[in-house]
Amino acid sequence: MLKKYKLSFEICGVLLFLIVMIPNFIWFAIPAPNDILRAKSITEAVDTAASVCQILMIAAICIFRNKESKKLCIAPLIIMAAVCYLLYVSSWIAYYNGIVNVIVILGLTIPPCLTFLFFAIDRKNGIALIPISIFTICHLVYGVVNFII
Repeated sequence: MLKKYKLSFEICGVLLFLIVMIPNFIWFAIPAPNDILRAKSITEAVDTAASVCQILMIAAICIFRNKESKKLCIAPLIIMAAVCYLLYVSSWIAYYNGIVNVIVILGLTIPPCLTFLFFAIDRKNGIALIPISIFTICHLVYGVVNFII
């Protein structure tokens, strides 16, 4: 399996990470009204696992390139990644407009993970699928336990 991959700087992976992080950078700098996301987490162990998997996920997306992947182009999986990203941004917009409910929390939790997942599948990056999957589960647990239940 590893023979299919080469260590290569994947600029599209880096750009995707930066684009997905833009709302987070804004949130770090400018608190939202009714900003429940700044509350202390009760899922610290899950959060730690998520952070480790997030680093591994970004590293895998940015440095492993499947030799069989084609040039990045508009394809169904990339369109799905873009739609997920737009859902994520829409959730941030709702959050900054003071809307805090289950849909918004899930919108801040699931779509960014799916954005990375669809990108990795399109790029045939099986190495990234494991940390993305674990990160997604941890991120969902964090969102549900801390803000929904």
